Amino acid sequence: MRRTEEAQEAQEFEELRPLLFSIAYRILGSVSEAEDAVQETWLRYRLSATTPVSTRAYLSATVTRIAIDVLRSARVRREEYVGPWLPEPLLADPYQDPERSAELAESLSTAALLLLERLSPLERAVFVLREVFAFGFPEIATAVGRSEAACRQLAVRARRHMDAGRPRFEADRHEREQLAERFFAALHEGAVEDLRELLAADVSLVGDSGGKAPQLGRAVAGADAVAGVLVWYRGRLARAGVGWEVCEVNGQPGAVFRAPEGRVLNTWALDVLDGRIRAIRSVADPDKLGHMGPVADAWALARAADLPAGRSPGRGRAGGGDGAGPEACLTIPAGRPPPEHAPCRLVVGRRWPPAFGREVPPPHGLPPPHRRATLPPCPPAGRRGPSTPPADPTGMVRQAFGGRLGVTAP
Repeated sequence: MRRTEEAQEAQEFEELRPLLFSIAYRILGSVSEAEDAVQETWLRYRLSATTPVSTRAYLSATVTRIAIDVLRSARVRREEYVGPWLPEPLLADPYQDPERSAELAESLSTAALLLLERLSPLERAVFVLREVFAFGFPEIATAVGRSEAACRQLAVRARRHMDAGRPRFEADRHEREQLAERFFAALHEGAVEDLRELLAADVSLVGDSGGKAPQLGRAVAGADAVAGVLVWYRGRLARAGVGWEVCEVNGQPGAVFRAPEGRVLNTWALDVLDGRIRAIRSVADPDKLGHMGPVADAWALARAADLPAGRSPGRGRAGGGDGAGPEACLTIPAGRPPPEHAPCRLVVGRRWPPAFGREVPPPHGLPPPHRRATLPPCPPAGRRGPSTPPADPTGMVRQAFGGRLGVTAP
Protein backbone atom coordinates (compact mmCIF):
# COMPACT_ATOMS: atom_id res chain seq x y z
CA MET A 1 0.00 0.00 0.00
CA ARG A 2 2.80 2.37 0.93
CA ARG A 3 4.61 1.67 -2.33
CA THR A 4 1.46 2.53 -4.26
CA GLU A 5 1.16 5.85 -2.42
CA GLU A 6 4.82 6.65 -3.06
CA ALA A 7 4.43 5.85 -6.74
CA GLN A 8 1.39 8.11 -6.93
CA GLU A 9 3.24 10.94 -5.18
CA ALA A 10 6.16 10.57 -7.55
CA GLN A 11 3.84 10.62 -10.57
CA GLU A 12 2.04 13.75 -9.34
CA PHE A 13 5.35 15.46 -8.71
CA GLU A 14 6.72 14.61 -12.14
CA GLU A 15 3.58 16.00 -13.75
CA LEU A 16 4.11 19.26 -11.87
CA ARG A 17 7.90 19.41 -12.31
CA PRO A 18 7.76 21.64 -15.45
CA LEU A 19 5.58 24.15 -13.60
CA LEU A 20 7.84 24.13 -10.54
CA PHE A 21 10.97 24.61 -12.64
CA SER A 22 9.39 27.48 -14.59
CA ILE A 23 8.43 29.26 -11.36
CA ALA A 24 11.88 28.81 -9.85
CA TYR A 25 13.72 29.84 -13.02
CA ARG A 26 11.80 33.09 -13.36
CA ILE A 27 12.48 33.93 -9.72
CA LEU A 28 16.17 32.99 -9.83
CA GLY A 29 17.27 33.49 -13.45
CA SER A 30 19.44 30.38 -13.12
CA VAL A 31 18.83 26.93 -14.57
CA SER A 32 21.07 25.13 -12.10
CA GLU A 33 19.63 26.92 -9.06
CA ALA A 34 16.09 26.32 -10.31
CA GLU A 35 16.77 22.60 -10.71
CA ASP A 36 18.21 22.48 -7.19
CA ALA A 37 15.14 24.27 -5.83
CA VAL A 38 12.85 21.74 -7.52
CA GLN A 39 14.86 18.84 -6.10
CA GLU A 40 14.70 20.35 -2.61
CA THR A 41 10.93 20.71 -3.05
CA TRP A 42 10.67 17.00 -3.84
CA LEU A 43 12.63 16.08 -0.72
CA ARG A 44 10.40 18.21 1.49
CA TYR A 45 7.31 16.77 -0.15
CA ARG A 46 8.47 13.21 0.52
CA LEU A 47 9.31 13.99 4.16
CA SER A 48 6.04 15.82 4.84
CA ALA A 49 3.84 14.04 7.38
CA THR A 50 0.63 15.61 6.10
CA THR A 51 -1.21 15.17 2.83
CA PRO A 52 -1.89 18.56 1.18
CA VAL A 53 -5.37 19.44 0.02
CA SER A 54 -3.94 20.68 -3.28
CA THR A 55 -0.65 19.17 -4.38
CA ARG A 56 -0.18 21.90 -7.00
CA ALA A 57 -0.64 24.73 -4.49
CA TYR A 58 1.55 23.03 -1.87
CA LEU A 59 4.44 22.33 -4.23
CA SER A 60 4.23 25.77 -5.85
CA ALA A 61 4.35 27.45 -2.44
CA THR A 62 7.26 25.28 -1.36
CA VAL A 63 9.39 25.91 -4.44
CA THR A 64 8.61 29.64 -4.19
CA ARG A 65 9.82 29.85 -0.59
CA ILE A 66 12.98 27.94 -1.46
CA ALA A 67 13.64 30.16 -4.48
CA ILE A 68 13.19 33.33 -2.40
CA ASP A 69 15.78 32.10 0.13
CA VAL A 70 18.21 31.17 -2.67
CA LEU A 71 17.70 34.53 -4.39
CA ARG A 72 18.54 36.45 -1.24
CA SER A 73 21.90 34.74 -0.96
CA ALA A 74 22.47 34.89 -4.72
CA ARG A 75 22.06 38.68 -4.69
CA VAL A 76 25.16 38.96 -2.52
CA ARG A 77 27.19 36.77 -4.89
CA ARG A 78 26.01 38.69 -7.94
CA GLU A 79 27.24 41.95 -6.45
CA GLU A 80 30.76 40.45 -6.51
CA TYR A 81 30.33 38.94 -9.98
CA VAL A 82 33.10 39.70 -12.48
CA GLY A 83 31.67 41.82 -15.28
CA PRO A 84 28.02 42.11 -16.34
CA TRP A 85 25.66 39.47 -14.97
CA LEU A 86 23.11 37.86 -17.32
CA PRO A 87 20.60 35.06 -16.65
CA GLU A 88 21.54 31.52 -17.59
CA PRO A 89 20.31 30.83 -21.14
CA LEU A 90 17.31 28.53 -21.50
CA LEU A 91 16.58 27.07 -24.93
CA ALA A 92 13.10 25.69 -24.18
CA ASP A 93 10.58 26.28 -21.41
CA PRO A 94 9.36 22.88 -20.14
CA TYR A 95 6.04 24.32 -18.98
CA GLN A 96 3.36 25.12 -21.54
CA ASP A 97 -0.08 26.62 -20.94
CA PRO A 98 -2.01 27.72 -24.05
CA GLU A 99 -4.09 30.15 -22.02
CA ARG A 100 -0.96 31.88 -20.64
CA SER A 101 1.34 31.54 -23.66
CA ALA A 102 1.89 35.29 -24.08
CA GLU A 103 2.74 35.86 -20.42
CA LEU A 104 5.01 32.82 -20.31
CA ALA A 105 6.93 33.85 -23.42
CA GLU A 106 7.33 37.47 -22.35
CA SER A 107 8.53 36.62 -18.83
CA LEU A 108 11.11 34.18 -20.20
CA SER A 109 13.03 36.72 -22.28
CA THR A 110 16.43 37.91 -21.10
CA ALA A 111 15.18 41.49 -21.06
CA ALA A 112 12.28 40.58 -18.76
CA LEU A 113 14.53 38.56 -16.44
CA LEU A 114 16.88 41.55 -16.17
CA LEU A 115 13.92 43.76 -15.27
CA LEU A 116 12.90 41.25 -12.61
CA GLU A 117 16.38 41.65 -11.11
CA ARG A 118 15.39 45.18 -10.10
CA LEU A 119 12.63 43.90 -7.84
CA SER A 120 13.01 42.72 -4.28
CA PRO A 121 12.81 38.93 -3.79
CA LEU A 122 9.25 39.18 -2.45
CA GLU A 123 8.12 41.51 -5.24
CA ARG A 124 9.66 39.20 -7.81
CA ALA A 125 7.98 36.10 -6.40
CA VAL A 126 4.58 37.79 -6.16
CA PHE A 127 4.86 39.17 -9.70
CA VAL A 128 5.83 35.78 -11.16
CA LEU A 129 3.05 33.91 -9.37
CA ARG A 130 0.36 36.48 -10.13
CA GLU A 131 1.20 37.98 -13.52
CA VAL A 132 2.80 34.96 -15.19
CA PHE A 133 1.07 31.93 -13.67
CA ALA A 134 -2.21 33.57 -12.54
CA PHE A 135 -2.19 32.28 -8.96
CA GLY A 136 -4.80 33.74 -6.65
CA PHE A 137 -3.77 36.05 -3.84
CA PRO A 138 -4.74 33.55 -1.11
CA GLU A 139 -2.28 31.04 -2.63
CA ILE A 140 0.37 33.72 -3.07
CA ALA A 141 -0.02 34.87 0.54
CA THR A 142 0.59 31.32 1.72
CA ALA A 143 3.63 30.95 -0.54
CA VAL A 144 5.42 34.14 0.56
CA GLY A 145 4.20 34.28 4.15
CA ARG A 146 2.44 37.65 3.89
CA SER A 147 -1.15 38.78 4.14
CA GLU A 148 -3.31 39.07 1.04
CA ALA A 149 -3.37 42.87 1.38
CA ALA A 150 0.41 42.99 1.57
CA CYS A 151 0.68 40.74 -1.49
CA ARG A 152 -1.61 43.03 -3.45
CA GLN A 153 0.63 45.97 -2.60
CA LEU A 154 3.70 44.00 -3.60
CA ALA A 155 2.04 43.11 -6.91
CA VAL A 156 1.19 46.76 -7.62
CA ARG A 157 4.74 47.93 -6.94
CA ALA A 158 6.26 45.14 -9.00
CA ARG A 159 3.92 45.79 -11.93
CA ARG A 160 4.76 49.50 -11.83
CA HIS A 161 8.51 48.80 -11.99
CA MET A 162 8.10 46.27 -14.79
CA ASP A 163 5.84 48.52 -16.89
CA ALA A 164 8.32 51.38 -16.58
CA GLY A 165 11.11 49.27 -18.07
CA ARG A 166 9.17 47.52 -20.83
CA PRO A 167 9.27 48.82 -24.41
CA ARG A 168 6.04 50.35 -25.65
CA PHE A 169 5.94 48.28 -28.84
CA GLU A 170 7.33 44.78 -29.29
CA ALA A 171 7.90 42.82 -32.48
CA ASP A 172 5.79 39.77 -33.19
CA ARG A 173 7.33 36.32 -33.44
CA HIS A 174 7.40 36.18 -37.26
CA GLU A 175 9.08 39.59 -37.53
CA ARG A 176 11.72 38.59 -34.97
CA GLU A 177 12.51 35.36 -36.82
CA GLN A 178 12.88 37.14 -40.16
CA LEU A 179 15.15 39.78 -38.66
CA ALA A 180 17.30 37.13 -36.97
CA GLU A 181 17.65 35.23 -40.25
CA ARG A 182 18.90 38.35 -42.01
CA PHE A 183 21.20 39.20 -39.12
CA PHE A 184 22.99 35.86 -39.01
CA ALA A 185 23.21 35.77 -42.80
CA ALA A 186 24.96 39.15 -42.74
CA LEU A 187 27.20 37.97 -39.92
CA HIS A 188 28.15 34.88 -41.92
CA GLU A 189 29.14 37.06 -44.87
CA GLY A 190 30.91 39.61 -42.70
CA ALA A 191 28.84 42.39 -44.29
CA VAL A 192 29.29 45.32 -41.96
CA GLU A 193 26.87 47.59 -43.86
CA ASP A 194 24.11 44.98 -43.83
CA LEU A 195 24.63 44.44 -40.11
CA ARG A 196 24.51 48.16 -39.44
CA GLU A 197 21.13 48.44 -41.19
CA LEU A 198 19.64 45.79 -38.90
CA LEU A 199 20.83 47.41 -35.67
CA ALA A 200 19.06 50.13 -33.74
CA ALA A 201 20.97 53.38 -33.36
CA ASP A 202 21.39 52.78 -29.62
CA VAL A 203 22.04 49.04 -29.86
CA SER A 204 24.21 47.51 -27.15
CA LEU A 205 26.44 44.42 -27.13
CA VAL A 206 26.87 42.95 -23.65
CA GLY A 207 28.87 39.87 -22.68
CA ASP A 208 28.82 37.74 -19.55
CA SER A 209 31.83 35.49 -18.99
CA GLY A 210 32.19 35.73 -15.21
CA GLY A 211 35.92 36.16 -15.76
CA LYS A 212 36.13 32.49 -16.78
CA ALA A 213 36.20 32.88 -20.58
CA PRO A 214 37.41 35.44 -23.13
CA GLN A 215 35.02 38.33 -23.39
CA LEU A 216 34.87 41.92 -24.57
CA GLY A 217 36.44 44.37 -22.15
CA ARG A 218 33.16 46.23 -21.65
CA ALA A 219 29.76 46.76 -23.23
CA VAL A 220 29.70 48.26 -26.73
CA ALA A 221 27.03 50.78 -27.71
CA GLY A 222 25.98 52.29 -31.03
CA ALA A 223 25.22 50.71 -34.41
CA ASP A 224 28.58 51.58 -35.99
CA ALA A 225 30.65 50.30 -33.09
CA VAL A 226 28.62 47.10 -32.62
CA ALA A 227 28.66 46.28 -36.35
CA GLY A 228 32.42 46.72 -36.43
CA VAL A 229 32.97 44.49 -33.41
CA LEU A 230 30.66 41.83 -34.84
CA VAL A 231 32.67 41.62 -38.06
CA TRP A 232 35.93 41.48 -36.10
CA TYR A 233 34.51 38.73 -33.88
CA ARG A 234 33.22 36.80 -36.88
CA GLY A 235 36.79 36.65 -38.22
CA ARG A 236 38.02 35.18 -34.95
CA LEU A 237 35.25 32.58 -35.00
CA ALA A 238 36.22 31.55 -38.52
CA ARG A 239 39.90 31.18 -37.63
CA ALA A 240 39.02 29.01 -34.61
CA GLY A 241 36.60 26.86 -36.63
CA VAL A 242 33.61 27.90 -34.50
CA GLY A 243 30.14 27.61 -36.00
CA TRP A 244 26.68 28.49 -34.76
CA GLU A 245 23.15 27.19 -34.92
CA VAL A 246 20.28 29.67 -34.96
CA CYS A 247 17.65 28.89 -32.36
CA GLU A 248 15.50 30.49 -29.70
CA VAL A 249 17.27 31.55 -26.53
CA ASN A 250 14.92 32.45 -23.69
CA GLY A 251 12.06 32.64 -26.15
CA GLN A 252 13.87 35.21 -28.33
CA PRO A 253 15.92 34.86 -31.54
CA GLY A 254 19.46 33.80 -30.85
CA ALA A 255 22.16 31.26 -31.50
CA VAL A 256 24.32 28.67 -29.82
CA PHE A 257 27.99 28.85 -30.82
CA ARG A 258 29.89 25.56 -30.88
CA ALA A 259 33.51 24.54 -31.15
CA PRO A 260 34.59 22.28 -34.04
CA GLU A 261 33.97 19.16 -31.92
CA GLY A 262 30.43 20.34 -31.05
CA ARG A 263 31.01 21.61 -27.54
CA VAL A 264 29.10 24.72 -26.44
CA LEU A 265 31.14 27.94 -26.54
CA ASN A 266 28.53 30.62 -25.81
CA THR A 267 25.02 31.81 -26.61
CA TRP A 268 23.60 34.97 -28.10
CA ALA A 269 20.13 36.36 -27.49
CA LEU A 270 18.76 39.17 -29.69
CA ASP A 271 16.38 41.76 -28.32
CA VAL A 272 14.22 43.11 -31.17
CA LEU A 273 12.19 46.34 -31.12
CA ASP A 274 10.55 48.30 -33.96
CA GLY A 275 12.15 46.16 -36.65
CA ARG A 276 15.69 46.62 -35.33
CA ILE A 277 17.97 44.75 -32.97
CA ARG A 278 18.41 46.86 -29.87
CA ALA A 279 20.52 44.48 -27.77
CA ILE A 280 22.79 41.47 -28.25
CA ARG A 281 23.50 39.58 -25.05
CA SER A 282 26.22 36.95 -25.00
CA VAL A 283 26.71 34.38 -22.22
CA ALA A 284 30.11 32.65 -22.22
CA ASP A 285 30.46 31.76 -18.54
CA PRO A 286 31.07 27.99 -18.61
CA ASP A 287 29.21 27.60 -15.30
CA LYS A 288 26.07 28.91 -17.02
CA LEU A 289 26.36 26.65 -20.07
CA GLY A 290 26.86 23.24 -18.46
CA HIS A 291 23.17 22.32 -18.61
CA MET A 292 23.34 22.58 -22.42
CA GLY A 293 25.98 19.88 -22.81
CA PRO A 294 29.79 19.64 -22.80
CA VAL A 295 31.39 23.09 -22.70
CA ALA A 296 34.29 24.08 -24.96
CA ASP A 297 37.65 25.37 -23.77
CA ALA A 298 37.13 29.02 -24.67
CA TRP A 299 40.72 29.99 -23.90
CA ALA A 300 42.10 27.33 -26.24
CA LEU A 301 39.80 28.57 -29.00
CA ALA A 302 40.93 32.15 -28.37
CA ARG A 303 44.54 31.06 -28.80
CA ALA A 304 43.59 29.21 -31.99
CA ALA A 305 41.99 32.40 -33.32
CA ASP A 306 45.25 34.26 -32.65
CA LEU A 307 47.44 31.82 -34.60
CA PRO A 308 48.38 32.29 -38.27
CA ALA A 309 46.46 30.18 -40.76
CA GLY A 310 47.74 26.64 -41.03
CA ARG A 311 49.43 26.58 -37.62
CA SER A 312 48.28 24.66 -34.58
CA PRO A 313 48.46 25.78 -30.96
CA GLY A 314 51.37 23.36 -30.47
CA ARG A 315 53.71 25.29 -32.80
CA GLY A 316 54.58 28.21 -30.60
CA ARG A 317 58.18 28.66 -29.58
CA ALA A 318 61.05 27.11 -31.50
CA GLY A 319 62.05 23.80 -30.02
CA GLY A 320 58.55 22.36 -29.66
CA GLY A 321 56.08 22.46 -26.81
CA ASP A 322 52.35 21.93 -26.84
CA GLY A 323 51.48 25.58 -26.42
CA ALA A 324 49.35 24.82 -23.38
CA GLY A 325 51.67 25.88 -20.58
CA PRO A 326 52.59 29.35 -19.33
CA GLU A 327 55.96 29.10 -21.17
CA ALA A 328 54.37 28.81 -24.63
CA CYS A 329 54.99 31.86 -26.80
CA LEU A 330 54.34 33.09 -30.30
CA THR A 331 57.30 34.58 -32.14
CA ILE A 332 56.70 37.67 -34.27
CA PRO A 333 59.26 38.12 -37.08
CA ALA A 334 61.91 40.72 -36.30
CA GLY A 335 62.49 43.82 -38.36
CA ARG A 336 59.11 43.97 -40.05
CA PRO A 337 55.42 44.09 -39.19
CA PRO A 338 53.64 40.76 -38.74
CA PRO A 339 52.25 39.14 -41.90
CA GLU A 340 48.60 39.49 -42.77
CA HIS A 341 47.49 36.51 -40.68
CA ALA A 342 49.67 37.12 -37.64
CA PRO A 343 48.07 38.30 -34.42
CA CYS A 344 48.95 41.77 -33.18
CA ARG A 345 48.86 42.12 -29.41
CA LEU A 346 48.76 45.23 -27.29
CA VAL A 347 49.60 44.84 -23.62
CA VAL A 348 47.51 47.26 -21.57
CA GLY A 349 49.68 49.83 -19.88
CA ARG A 350 52.64 49.50 -22.30
CA ARG A 351 53.60 51.58 -25.30
CA TRP A 352 53.06 50.42 -28.86
CA PRO A 353 54.64 48.57 -30.67
CA PRO A 354 54.86 45.29 -28.74
CA ALA A 355 58.55 44.74 -29.64
CA PHE A 356 58.53 42.94 -32.99
CA GLY A 357 60.95 40.03 -32.94
CA ARG A 358 60.39 39.39 -29.25
CA GLU A 359 58.44 36.41 -28.06
CA VAL A 360 55.07 37.54 -26.71
CA PRO A 361 53.29 35.18 -24.30
CA PRO A 362 49.69 34.31 -25.22
CA PRO A 363 46.91 35.42 -22.83
CA HIS A 364 46.88 32.21 -20.78
CA GLY A 365 50.52 32.73 -19.79
CA LEU A 366 49.90 36.14 -18.23
CA PRO A 367 49.43 35.89 -14.44
CA PRO A 368 46.60 37.87 -12.84
CA PRO A 369 45.84 40.66 -12.26
CA HIS A 370 47.50 41.77 -15.53
CA ARG A 371 45.31 41.97 -18.59
CA ARG A 372 46.07 41.63 -22.26
CA ALA A 373 44.14 43.02 -25.20
CA THR A 374 44.02 41.42 -28.64
CA LEU A 375 43.57 43.49 -31.78
CA PRO A 376 42.31 42.39 -35.21
CA PRO A 377 44.78 40.92 -37.76
CA CYS A 378 47.38 43.34 -39.13
CA PRO A 379 47.44 44.33 -42.80
CA PRO A 380 50.26 43.04 -45.04
CA ALA A 381 53.70 44.63 -44.81
CA GLY A 382 54.11 47.87 -46.71
CA ARG A 383 50.77 49.40 -45.78
CA ARG A 384 52.10 50.86 -42.57
CA GLY A 385 55.40 51.35 -40.72
CA PRO A 386 56.44 48.97 -37.98
CA SER A 387 55.83 51.55 -35.26
CA THR A 388 52.25 52.30 -36.34
CA PRO A 389 49.40 50.63 -34.44
CA PRO A 390 47.69 47.93 -36.51
CA ALA A 391 44.94 49.08 -38.81
CA ASP A 392 41.38 48.31 -37.81
CA PRO A 393 39.59 46.72 -40.80
CA THR A 394 36.19 47.78 -39.52
CA GLY A 395 37.19 51.26 -38.45
CA MET A 396 35.14 50.92 -35.30
CA VAL A 397 36.73 48.31 -33.06
CA ARG A 398 39.43 50.37 -31.35
CA GLN A 399 37.11 53.36 -31.09
CA ALA A 400 34.52 51.23 -29.33
CA PHE A 401 36.97 50.24 -26.63
CA GLY A 402 39.02 53.39 -26.37
CA GLY A 403 42.17 51.53 -27.35
CA ARG A 404 41.60 48.76 -24.81
CA LEU A 405 39.84 46.18 -26.95
CA GLY A 406 40.32 42.56 -26.21
CA VAL A 407 39.93 39.53 -24.08
CA THR A 408 40.64 39.34 -20.40
CA ALA A 409 43.32 36.96 -19.26
CA PRO A 410 42.27 34.32 -16.74
